[in-house]
Amino acid sequence: MKKNKRAILFIVFAFLILISFYFDVKLSEYASLLRNDFLDKFFLVITYLSSEILIFFILTALFLWRENKRRWIIPLWSCLGISAIVSFLLKFTIQRLRPFQLGIVSLLPRLQEASFAVWNYSFPSFQSMFAFCAIPILAKQFPRLKKFWIIFAVLIAFSRVYFGLHFFSDVILGALIGYIIGLIIVRLENEEKFSERIINKIFRR
Repeated sequence: MKKNKRAILFIVFAFLILISFYFDVKLSEYASLLRNDFLDKFFLVITYLSSEILIFFILTALFLWRENKRRWIIPLWSCLGISAIVSFLLKFTIQRLRPFQLGIVSLLPRLQEASFAVWNYSFPSFQSMFAFCAIPILAKQFPRLKKFWIIFAVLIAFSRVYFGLHFFSDVILGALIGYIIGLIIVRLENEEKFSERIINKIFRR
């Protein structure tokens, strides 16, 4: 059943990717037309909450809170770390400019002061990768939290398009790559139990 759901999920992602590459510019323009004062403030909050440092500490604290879940902290950190590395390598390999840098949409004055000098390229969306890579681990260890986190991850991804920081294809592929990284880490931990062995050695269980 899970395999069927994942197959359907990947088919949906593949369809969205094909559409996004074809309509990237138009989708960025349409997203910018939705802007209003309320949505600007709402997605600014989402943007601030999607800080990689904040996500790192929130998720780590969540797993520390439950002692029987602590063995999944190392896999979680691995997901987040690998996502950061993969995103960095792809950005500087592809070097795709952001929609606002191409003049397709304008950038909000509140975001103009933010520095994009380090992560100065659009593809893929690092925030989308960061949010989606945690889903497989959260789904396994905190199933009740899964739906909330998926909604949060989708809002993060859309906020990047809404503000003209990324194209739709950037967030779709970023989300897919992040999710795949999460699936691989979960499978490796289930099969090899690297983290469990490390935790047991530390606490001499």
